[in-house]
Amino acid sequence: MSQDRIPIADPAAENAELAAELEAAVKRVLASGRYILGPEGAKLEKDIAAYTGAAHAVGCNSGTDALHLALRAADIGSGDEVVMPAFTFVATAEAASYVGAKPVFADIDPATFCLDPRSVEKALTPRTRALIAVHLYGQTAPLAELAALCRDRGITLVEDCAQSLGADESGRGSGSWGEFGCFSFYPTKNLAAAGDAGLVTAREPRHAERLRMLRHHGSRKTYYHDVLGYNSRLDELQAAILNVKLARLDEFNARRASIARRYGEWLAGSSLVLPQAHGRGRHIWHQYTVRHPKRDELRAKLEAAGIASMIYYPVPLHRQPLYAPDNEGVRLPATDEAAATVLSLPIYPQLGEAAQKKVCDVLKSCA
Repeated sequence: MSQDRIPIADPAAENAELAAELEAAVKRVLASGRYILGPEGAKLEKDIAAYTGAAHAVGCNSGTDALHLALRAADIGSGDEVVMPAFTFVATAEAASYVGAKPVFADIDPATFCLDPRSVEKALTPRTRALIAVHLYGQTAPLAELAALCRDRGITLVEDCAQSLGADESGRGSGSWGEFGCFSFYPTKNLAAAGDAGLVTAREPRHAERLRMLRHHGSRKTYYHDVLGYNSRLDELQAAILNVKLARLDEFNARRASIARRYGEWLAGSSLVLPQAHGRGRHIWHQYTVRHPKRDELRAKLEAAGIASMIYYPVPLHRQPLYAPDNEGVRLPATDEAAATVLSLPIYPQLGEAAQKKVCDVLKSCA
């Protein structure tokens, strides 16, 4: 990558800032000889549970596995339906498909890009067993409404928290509202591993116990296997890295919020539709996502100026080849409009003001 290029995210810059602590943590693990299911993972689980306000936390191999294991632990399976937004990464729907359930897609609120409770209600059927609420771009879906809806209908609420660690609604943390909260620590997340890593929070002790079995070949005791499980353990090296970064997460999220405020000030008066916090709790600004009818032209001009941007997500799930055949009659107008107009700008804790000003100057010159 050119030194003058502005990336959409910069994991290497974050790791450089924390280099001394990260190197010490990695050396400590290597010297210990304990690389799987050891004290680093146990500490991370304890600290994430405390940070989110969840009763239990269980580390696993990835955010995708977190979603999959949560549905397995909830006994979701063949013949069941799982309602979710179509405006999300495919892993949300894959988790339902993995257990033999049917993903059912609902529309989003165009102001927040998260689930619209009215669309969710229309998507429910007698076969609905779970709802996956995706917290997109750094703020929560309408959790109070969705949690009440799930309680009234006897539906399992699963939170997809891949982009929301540190966000809350009414002071209650993302990952503590549902029966399960599913986190990804992919290298570009706000809390970022140096590879794949994930975690599931759980409300009930029985669910936490089952999650621990499922991630470890269905085993409570070595070489005794009670259920069909998986090899989905969070390794000690990743856990150690995450423990270092968790201690700085609030600081780094605050930096993101400052960057988002500057974008709001510097892009005011342009033809871009700027993102807004919903006001029900803390936004952690995993992405800063604007909207514009000529999105692709803007993106090309940013690219020509050496500025990266991303489209999350250009093809919603009900239109993906994997799921489109089963969703020919599904109409999700807010989702389709978002997919055609959203553009995420560079945002990461180490993004300097000069680089951010360049992003804004290019955008204002053509928007």
